[in-house]
Amino acid sequence: MTTCFIPEFWFCLGMDISPIDLINIQQFATRVIALSEYRAQLSEYLISKMTQVAPNLTALIGEHVGARLISHAGSLTSLAKYPASTVQILGAEKALFRALKTRGNTPKYGLIFHSSFIGRAGAKNKGRISRYLANKCSIASRIDCFSEQPTTLFGEKLKEQVEERLKFYESGETPRKNVLVMEEAMSELKKLQEEVKPSSEKKKKKKEKKVKMEE
Repeated sequence: MTTCFIPEFWFCLGMDISPIDLINIQQFATRVIALSEYRAQLSEYLISKMTQVAPNLTALIGEHVGARLISHAGSLTSLAKYPASTVQILGAEKALFRALKTRGNTPKYGLIFHSSFIGRAGAKNKGRISRYLANKCSIASRIDCFSEQPTTLFGEKLKEQVEERLKFYESGETPRKNVLVMEEAMSELKKLQEEVKPSSEKKKKKKEKKVKMEE
């Protein structure tokens, strides 16, 4: 019986690739590799740019979702001017106007939906955590826009608050108040500034000595 199936098996293997098809396959493969390398370069550029422009928003929600929010708002300044209710549905304007026309349910989230926090929340708590996350995003964007020294302390503290809020929805553990968290962030920031000041003063003294020596 096996000898009967051997000739049919060889006919089912397909056919040899022609030289023209092989050239097209190689060109397609090189283009795919080039596109993947270009995508990696763009992601590296986005990470470096977001850490410079909006470090707190990046620490809170990530560079990809933060960049989408800034791009949709037009600039970091315009995003900082938006209230939290607008940040929550930013990117879902069509669904909002459709709901207003048909008198249906308004959308609970827009671009914030791509954040991992909403994916981790339960079905009943997705709207609540999106509202809370939009509030923290508006605070982080305002700090990034109007602060003189860029830092990620406030974004990390706001992220801890969102994590605590998720635990509160799951287990009922009471989270810390916003006032206490901001006080901790301010105290840590003051400590960092005090550590940076002596090194900056030493650099200034060295520059002044060099200038005097050159004169």
